[in-house]
Amino acid sequence: MVIPILVFVGLLFIPIGLACYAASNKVFEVVYRYDTKCVPKNMLHNKVGYIQNASINKTCVINLKIPNAMKRPIFVYYQLDRFYQNHRRYATSFNIAQLGDPKEEVNPYIKDCKPEAYAGNGSPVVPCGLVAWSLFNDTYSFARRPSGGGGEALRVIKSGISWRSERERLFGKHVYPKNFQNGTLVGGGRLDPRKPLSEQEELMVWMRTAAMPRFRKLYGRVEADLGAGETVAVAVRNRYNSYSFEGAKAVVLSTAGPLGGRNPFLGRAYLVTGMACLVLALLLTIVCLFFPMKEEHLQLR
Repeated sequence: MVIPILVFVGLLFIPIGLACYAASNKVFEVVYRYDTKCVPKNMLHNKVGYIQNASINKTCVINLKIPNAMKRPIFVYYQLDRFYQNHRRYATSFNIAQLGDPKEEVNPYIKDCKPEAYAGNGSPVVPCGLVAWSLFNDTYSFARRPSGGGGEALRVIKSGISWRSERERLFGKHVYPKNFQNGTLVGGGRLDPRKPLSEQEELMVWMRTAAMPRFRKLYGRVEADLGAGETVAVAVRNRYNSYSFEGAKAVVLSTAGPLGGRNPFLGRAYLVTGMACLVLALLLTIVCLFFPMKEEHLQLR
């Protein structure tokens, strides 16, 4: 029974792996790391001083060459490296009850948000905790750059980037930011105090903590086609302090396939597993042919 099962699994997994791998290869993406590119040359020796100096203009323009045609929708991601959102102290530094109910601004579990639990006047911070406090705040704007000069702005749509369950259940429609980033040490982006948390989708995406130190999070999408060989100018407002922990930042443009973004791992995993099953089945077959079970062994069955 073992050999037929191994053959069946191998013959099943190999086509699935080929299909997954082919689907992944049809997804095109452009990745550009800009954390060093956007630092003036005279500040490269002191990147932390550059990012903490509010008087320095932090806007820079980078050009992305589009190697393959990209059909709409084109998804925009930001990528961070060496940021450990999976650290236990960081990952637990939020209060889920506070996010969904205005009556839970103060509750017994708000202590998990320290040191971002209370403002200097003793009133609670909403949303509290290190996860919200470190909200990513670099911004991007895109424009086509034709060879003759000028350019057509590409609108980035930021609605619909979160999960519906987050908008309707996890983040409350009557919970508004309070005392957020009002301390002496500002961690990242600010929130609009006039909008409820259920409408602050950038916060929702950020608070979905990543499992690995290198991760991407959805920034928005562009409803336009890009042709092969086109150049897209990206105006980056480089405000997020990744220099204190020697992290890297990148902007990513990507299409999507039936399985989502580009990820050849799934296809390779199916292929390797399928081939391993076939090889093991072959080895067991050879063993059975050259070393058949003796009669006394059969009687033990």
